[in-house]
Amino acid sequence: MSELSFEQMLEESLKTIRTGEVVTGKVIDVKEDEIVLNIGYKSDGIITRSEYTNESNVDLRNLVHVGDEMEAKVVKVNDGEGQVALSYKRLAADRGNKKLEEAFENHEVLTAKVSQVLDGGLSVIVDEARIFIPASLVSDVYEKDLSKYADKEIEFVITEFNPRRRRVIGDRKQLIVAKKAEMQKALFEKIHVGDKVEGTVKNVTDFGAFIDLGGADGLLHISEMSWGRIENPKKVFKVGDKVTALIKDINGEKIALSMKFPETNPWADAAEKYAVGNVVTGKVARMTDFGAFVELEPGVDALLHVSQISREHVAKPADVLSIGQEITAKIVDFNEADRKISLSMKALEADNAQEQTEE
Repeated sequence: MSELSFEQMLEESLKTIRTGEVVTGKVIDVKEDEIVLNIGYKSDGIITRSEYTNESNVDLRNLVHVGDEMEAKVVKVNDGEGQVALSYKRLAADRGNKKLEEAFENHEVLTAKVSQVLDGGLSVIVDEARIFIPASLVSDVYEKDLSKYADKEIEFVITEFNPRRRRVIGDRKQLIVAKKAEMQKALFEKIHVGDKVEGTVKNVTDFGAFIDLGGADGLLHISEMSWGRIENPKKVFKVGDKVTALIKDINGEKIALSMKFPETNPWADAAEKYAVGNVVTGKVARMTDFGAFVELEPGVDALLHVSQISREHVAKPADVLSIGQEITAKIVDFNEADRKISLSMKALEADNAQEQTEE
């Protein structure tokens, strides 16, 4: 038997490797941009920075240390310099793809950080495997600017899995739709007409405000915002405001809200406050040719007829009064059923004149 040289014996004792194989090795050197592994082969394995991570400027010495044991995928048995080109990133991506395939088959909800905001959607990475979430599947509402999702953790499901075509599609929208449907069902099960509810102003229009009640929106119409008069809802509410309101009506999936709380109803004690003969002060709110409407308090207006403005002849209210002007007058009529109150400045003038005469 011929004696084998030391080199031949050594070579035979070392394993053979193939491209695509997964090998385990021990880190024997780490530079800023490459890792050297002893993989029990005649040559050492090299993992360059670009084959370790997608982060271009990272210092590998902060991530890997001599003595660490790690797995990698063989990219080339000979990289041209007699060493084995390895990839840690591709192995992680393979395993990530396996995880994504299982998630796709099981309809599993995944959570990952958004790695890139693209023109057409978001890119997320799960174990080095990349998933694309198209803009149309990011939310249940159209969002022109997706930049707010940068570096945010989001939940999604895999709806298309084709790694060979590098097409792995994620969907966040269906999770939001399902969650909202669940919240809506729970909300409608617990609310009743007359209940007080808390919500957040979602949108304000000229005719009212939409309030997010957590599962459904309620409409707070301009006429239900106050017992008083609201000229412009946008001056009273802004998006994000927290509000407490009453459920006025529920019609299918439509909820009508009101902030006219019974306990703050100004007509509750109006009979006493505005009894005939009482002298009151109010502000001129609006005028017509036949008289002026005076706000005695929010929600309580009284009519000052043109004939009751002065003992002297007044052709039209605007000749002697102005909007916002404070006036004092006497209550001459109170009709609670129709919520009508009539005022007279003329009667007050007559009272004052009589008092002076008596003196």
